[in-house]
Amino acid sequence: MYIYSNRAFGLPSCAVPSTGERPLRPSGKDVRDVAKPAGAGPRRHGAQAALIAQVARLYHEEGLTQHEIATQLRCSQGAVCRFLQRAVDQGIVRTAVIPPAGTFVDLEELLEQKFGLGQAVIARAAHDSEENVQHAVGTAAAHFLETILRPREVIGVDAGSATLRSMVQQMRPVWKVADCEVIQVLGGTGDVAAANDACCLLRQLATLVQGKARLLPAPAVMASPQAANLLAEDPHLGETMAQFERITVALVGVGTAEASAWCAGGGGLLSTEAVQTLQARGAVGHVCLRYYDRHGQELKDLPGAAVFGLEAARLKRVPRVVGIAGGKRKHQALLGALRGRWVNVLVTDQFSAEALLRA
Repeated sequence: MYIYSNRAFGLPSCAVPSTGERPLRPSGKDVRDVAKPAGAGPRRHGAQAALIAQVARLYHEEGLTQHEIATQLRCSQGAVCRFLQRAVDQGIVRTAVIPPAGTFVDLEELLEQKFGLGQAVIARAAHDSEENVQHAVGTAAAHFLETILRPREVIGVDAGSATLRSMVQQMRPVWKVADCEVIQVLGGTGDVAAANDACCLLRQLATLVQGKARLLPAPAVMASPQAANLLAEDPHLGETMAQFERITVALVGVGTAEASAWCAGGGGLLSTEAVQTLQARGAVGHVCLRYYDRHGQELKDLPGAAVFGLEAARLKRVPRVVGIAGGKRKHQALLGALRGRWVNVLVTDQFSAEALLRA
């Protein structure tokens, strides 16, 4: 007989004042005599096992307290405590953890094992449309961030990620933290409205975590490394970039290698030709505009340009890099990011998780 129990095994102290009476079962037989292990023959062993099972059933199935069981069997609470522990040790009681509906504990564990992640968080999307997935992943990321943040956290943010914007929109104020800093890790697009959106996003997140924002009001892509180095000499920008080494949590999106908002149509940052050149070199995605191939290897030397922001090597030194992305369009980009260890925490949807495990 096995008793499957969801009841916690945090067994309390067994010290109970003795009444001085020899405890008797209702039959009049001494419980301690039945439970004696010394020289127990088959009959005595069977009686002991039956008693342990009876105590386990009363506790786990009928919900009696240890004190109530001790009273019913006329034995000490200490004996009940020992019987319950023996029930676990002998396999009479087995604990079954039932995940709540809507969670994906098994999928999360498989992702963590396959890609060496510190943690995987899988959101339930009603269907795999881009809008639905983005909302679901943003919701899960908001809850995750509210849970992990500690006082004086230094949070690096890729303000160009649409899923991160969804996360911030759905966050609640985190009152348990204080003195946090929110740092923009990548410059913005050439579009003024987009730059204003990035500033608003950083300031909104800083307000939610009771902290202050450090902005990087500069283009994400410069014409050359020399131009990027020259811009970094600006005292205000240099002050923000000097804080990159202090980042404890980085929140990043995972982008595809397709022409998108980072290209000419979305602010004049990367030309379509530059993106096509990257694709020809095997690019499948990027994190903070640091492109990589399907193995996760960085493709350095952006064609005719230089990224102004957090460098790849420095990003990978951040203790917790949280990749927040999902959807069919990003499966290959996510796979490359995981293989290349660009992130060590992943928040995604169940459809993307399944695709990643099949890859």
